Amino acid sequence: MNDLKISKKTRTYIPETLKVDWNSLAPIFNELTTRSIHSLSELEQWLLDRSELEAALEEDFAWRYIRMTCDTTDEKLLNDFQYFATEIEPKIAPISNELNKKFINCPFTAELDKDKFFVFTRGIKKALELFREENIPLLTQIQVEQQKYQGITGSMSVILNNHEYTLEQAAVFLKDTDRTVRQEAWEAITARRLQDKDKLDELFNSLLKLRHQVALNAGFENFRDYMFQALGRFDYTAADCLNFHKAIEKEIVPILKDQAENRRIALNLSELKPWDMEVDTSGKAALKPFKNGEELIDKSIKCFQGLSPYIGERLEIMKINGFFDVDSRKGKAPGGYNYPLAESGAPFIFMNSAGTFRDLTTMVHEGGHAIHTFITAGLELNDFKHTPSEVAELASMSMELISMDHWDVYFENPEDLKRAKKDQLKDVLKTLPWVAVVDQFQHWIYTNPEHSVEERSQAWKNIFKAFGNNFSDWSEHPEAQENLWQKQLHIFEVPFYYIEYGIAQLGAIAVWKNYKKDPEKGLLMYLDALKLGYTKTIKEIYETAGIEFNFSAEYVKELADFVKAELKDLD
Repeated sequence: MNDLKISKKTRTYIPETLKVDWNSLAPIFNELTTRSIHSLSELEQWLLDRSELEAALEEDFAWRYIRMTCDTTDEKLLNDFQYFATEIEPKIAPISNELNKKFINCPFTAELDKDKFFVFTRGIKKALELFREENIPLLTQIQVEQQKYQGITGSMSVILNNHEYTLEQAAVFLKDTDRTVRQEAWEAITARRLQDKDKLDELFNSLLKLRHQVALNAGFENFRDYMFQALGRFDYTAADCLNFHKAIEKEIVPILKDQAENRRIALNLSELKPWDMEVDTSGKAALKPFKNGEELIDKSIKCFQGLSPYIGERLEIMKINGFFDVDSRKGKAPGGYNYPLAESGAPFIFMNSAGTFRDLTTMVHEGGHAIHTFITAGLELNDFKHTPSEVAELASMSMELISMDHWDVYFENPEDLKRAKKDQLKDVLKTLPWVAVVDQFQHWIYTNPEHSVEERSQAWKNIFKAFGNNFSDWSEHPEAQENLWQKQLHIFEVPFYYIEYGIAQLGAIAVWKNYKKDPEKGLLMYLDALKLGYTKTIKEIYETAGIEFNFSAEYVKELADFVKAELKDLD
C-alpha cells in the first residue's frame, strides 16, 4: 500500500521548506516581478515558477481552512486561517495584479499556443479589468466576516430524547415513520436555527454592505453584475439565468407538485407539513446504506471500483492518506466539500454524515469532485486546474447518477436498491426549483442593496412561493418559512455560486443518459471532459462529455421527461 501514499511534487523553484510568512515570500514575489524575460521559453518557465508558488500557497491555505472547519471551537485554528486571510492574501493581491500585467504586456505572450492559453489569457485580462487597490481590505474583511457563519452554525445542536444531536444528526428523525417523532425533530431544529436568526441577519447585512461597496469601487451598479464578471461567466448572462428560473417554474414545478400530491395520498394526510417531506411513503423505515463513516468510505471505494479500477483507487489513496473527515459532531462546520490540495494533486473530503441515504449521495457527489482533482493534477499550470463551477459540478452531479449501477454495495436488498434509485431521481428534479429560488433570491438581494430585513424576508417568501414552497404547508410556521434561506451556506460564503448546480444538473442527466445507452463510451467521454480542466471553454468541455451546454425550456423539458420515464421504469 506504500505506493498509494501521497507525496508532494518536487519543487524546482521555491524552497522545499518554504515558510508561509511575508519575510519568506516577499523575495520570491519580487524575483518574479523583476525577472527579465527574453524569449518564449523564458516566459513559459516564468509561468511554471509562478504556478509552483501559487500551488504551494493554495495548499497551505487549504489546510488552514480544512482544520478550521473540522473544529470551529479551536481558536488557534481560526487564528491560523485568519492570519493567512489578513496578513498574507492582502499583500499578495497587488503583486498578483502586477504579475498579470507583466504577462499581458510581455511581447512573447502573443507567441504562446493560442489553443492552449486562450482560456487562461482571457481570465488574466478579466482579473486586470476588475482589480481595484481599494478593494483589497474590503475583500479581506469579507473573507474573515463570512467565516463567522460557520462559527454560528457549527455550534448548533438540539436535545431529543434526552440526547444531544447536531442538526445533521437530528435531521435523521425527519425520516421516521412516526409523524410525532418527525414533527418534534423538525420543530427542535427550526427553533434552534431561529435562536440565531438575528445574529445571522446582522452578519448578512454586514456582508451585503461590504460586497456592494466592492462592486461600486469596481465601477458596477451592483454586486450581481460585478460577480457575473468575477466568476468568469463568459458563456451566459443574468438574463439567461432569469429565463432558466422560468423554465424550471414551468417544466419542473408541476411534476413536483404531482409527486407531492401522491405523497399526501400515500401518507393519508389532509395536508403535507414541512416534517412530512423526507419520510418514505412506503411506510418502511429510512434507508440505512452504512453503519458509520468508515463503512461509508469503504463501500464508496468498492462502488467506484465498479465503475473503473482507476476511479476506485483514487478514493483508496485518500483513505490511506487520511484525506477524509466524514462523521457529524458538535463543533464541526456544517455542510460538505471536496478541497483540492494543489501541490499534492489529491483532495480532502469533508462532510457531516449521520448514517442517511443523503450522506451516500453527498459522498458520491464529493467523490466526483475528487476524481476531477486527481485527473487534472498533471496539467501544466495550476490555473489550468481551476475549473469553473459549471464544470466542477458537472463532475460531481454526473457521478451521483452514473454510480447508481453499483449502489448494490450499499443495498443488498433489491427493494432497498430500487427505493434508493427512485429517491435519487426525485432529488435530481427537486434540486432544480431550490436552485432557482436561491439564485433568484440573490439576484433580488444584490440588485436591491438598500433593502430592510423585513423586505428581504418578504422577497424570500414571494420567490419561494412561486416555486412551490417545497410543496408543503407553512401556515403555522411563518417565521421558519421566511428565514429558511439562512440555512443555505452559499448565500453567506460563496455568493452567486448556486445557479451552476442547476446548469450542471441538466448536464449530469445528459451524461447519465449517454452512460445508460453505452456505459463504456459514456464513462470515457465523461472522463475525457474532466481531463481538460479549464483549458477549454465550458461549451467545449460539455461537448467533449457528449452533451449540450444548454438550459433552455425545451432542454429542461426533454431531460425532465427522461427522468420521469426512468422513474416509471422503477415502479
